[in-house]
Amino acid sequence: MNNLLEVKGVSKNFGEFKALNNVSLSVPKGSIFGLLGPNGAGKTTLIRIVNQITMPDTGAVFLDGAPLNVNHIKDIGYLPEERGLYKSMKVGEQALYLAQLKGLTKAEAKERLKYWFDRLEIGDWWNKKIQELSKGMAQKIQFVVTVLHQPKLLIFDEPFSGFDPINANLIKDEILRLRENGATVIFSTHRMESVEELCDDIALINKSNKILDGNLIDIKRQYKINTFEVGIKAFNDNELQQELSNKFKISPANFKTLDNDLKLNIQLSNGDTPNDLLNFLTSKGAVSHFVELIPSVNEIFIQTVKNNK
Repeated sequence: MNNLLEVKGVSKNFGEFKALNNVSLSVPKGSIFGLLGPNGAGKTTLIRIVNQITMPDTGAVFLDGAPLNVNHIKDIGYLPEERGLYKSMKVGEQALYLAQLKGLTKAEAKERLKYWFDRLEIGDWWNKKIQELSKGMAQKIQFVVTVLHQPKLLIFDEPFSGFDPINANLIKDEILRLRENGATVIFSTHRMESVEELCDDIALINKSNKILDGNLIDIKRQYKINTFEVGIKAFNDNELQQELSNKFKISPANFKTLDNDLKLNIQLSNGDTPNDLLNFLTSKGAVSHFVELIPSVNEIFIQTVKNNK
């Protein structure tokens, strides 16, 4: 079984509102899977179904090949966007309580909490109340509680909210390490730069429907348009631009260089290769910049959602 989670034909209505419409997706084992979509698209409803907080009207969910059931609670760790810690309860007391709800003994929970508190350098927070902590500090506690029972599937909904760049990077590294140690991660966020850094596969939901899914690299290949960003110190700028416009589709490019080079975006014609373009350019001047424009996740997100209005 190569997929840890299988969602098959899931639909969910709330009264007259259709939150999910026949959504199917597969989350490969040992991957970080980006669950993306605009606000109100249906992502949270799907996450709540996987966590058995609500049930689908139609369709089914399978975890590690078995129909999702109450015994799978111990196999899932969920960090919700709306955090759920008790503000007046002490950190250590609360972490122990939540760990035991996930099936750990008190001794196991203490041992694992010590490991994580030492790892994240938060050992002196044990007797503090949540209300004494900043949002980012409380987020670290919530992260620890989510991963403590070593679940097969981790679901992080906006995990970097409230973090400064240093702590966001710390948690990013921990998520990658958890994946390396065998965990499968579903990652829901509006921060597309985090998707670029972390995700192996993605699915995009819009207006209750899945409109895109697959391996992120494969999706980028589908959306690229064979365009190269070029900087060149040409022998004659006007002459070069005229020659290029006769052979390719060109437009001005905007990127920073140390020199005052001619900057262009050049789209290859059918049959032309990057080497053909580079050889032509080097015959016309000194090439200082030559980069293929690969669409970002943000650009793919915006284009796909606009095309599916």
